[in-house]
Amino acid sequence: MLEDKTPQRTPLEELGEFGLIKHLTHSFDLSHESSKLGIGDDAAIIGSRDPIVITTDMLVEGVHFDLSYMPLKHLGYKAVIVNLSDIYAMNAQPKQITVSLAVSNRFPLEALEELYEGIGQACKVYNIDLVGGDTVSSQKGLIISITAIGQVKEDQIVYRKGAKVNDLLVVSGDLGGAYIGLQVLRREQEVFKANPDHQPDLEPYSYIVERQLKPEARKDVVSLLKELSVHPTSMIDISDGLSSEILHLCEEGNVGCELYEEKIPIDPTVIRACEEFDLDPTLVVLSGGEDYELLFTIDQKEYPNIKGNPHLTVVGHITAKNEGANLITRNNTKIPITAQGWNAFS
Repeated sequence: MLEDKTPQRTPLEELGEFGLIKHLTHSFDLSHESSKLGIGDDAAIIGSRDPIVITTDMLVEGVHFDLSYMPLKHLGYKAVIVNLSDIYAMNAQPKQITVSLAVSNRFPLEALEELYEGIGQACKVYNIDLVGGDTVSSQKGLIISITAIGQVKEDQIVYRKGAKVNDLLVVSGDLGGAYIGLQVLRREQEVFKANPDHQPDLEPYSYIVERQLKPEARKDVVSLLKELSVHPTSMIDISDGLSSEILHLCEEGNVGCELYEEKIPIDPTVIRACEEFDLDPTLVVLSGGEDYELLFTIDQKEYPNIKGNPHLTVVGHITAKNEGANLITRNNTKIPITAQGWNAFS
């Protein structure tokens, strides 16, 4: 019998973004003393004194953004924010960025000026220096790659690992707005295709549309935690949906958790929009992503420091690993949390 020499082809969606990264890089070891932390957290860490924190994110037209409803100025702003959020998730302060573009000839100079206006605005708001980058031609569309560089004192670094049994699970802000805002934009896009004279009224959805088009990184929360003398035991930013991020913290910390549905902070605008789209708000929060809030754990003894703070909500607690990661529903049913968030390859 002839041996089957057909090369194996594994679809990327089977692994997902984080599974793919782990698969491709698991054999890469760190050989330099200055390489403090490699792949696997929100950002890498290099250096010895006041370590340097580095993260990179890439946005691809047609995958991560649609220019039919995403203004270029907003895109530039958001591209920076996506990276700064990862730096803040390490409890660090971003200092510099580099910006690299692959751009097709359908974009005139004025379009790129608009993009850089948004990048410049983000640098001004967050006190960031643009220190380099690259620009190349692209056969199709626009690709933006931004690297953010920050700094943090050694004893202030917060990793994804570190959550302990009985720690409290805390989230900043409110969740679900970015995803449901995207649904509103897509709906208006379809209406416009059918009727180009249609003038959308987005005023009732201004909060959730802004959460999608012009999110903010939670620099204020990092500063607030310092003011409150709270040092998270683990932390991650919510970019891919609450379920995925909770599972990252549990996996890295070798723990389980209980997340209480009734405690999840959801803005009334999100709830109303979910009713319009016949979507479950909890499912939107768990799976939606792009909220760029911070999810972290704290020791129970620090609870009095955050109690009643309008920016922070305790949504659950950490359990032993053998208890698994579970959602406790409003009717007190325990449901295993699954990674339903954004998959870049599906």
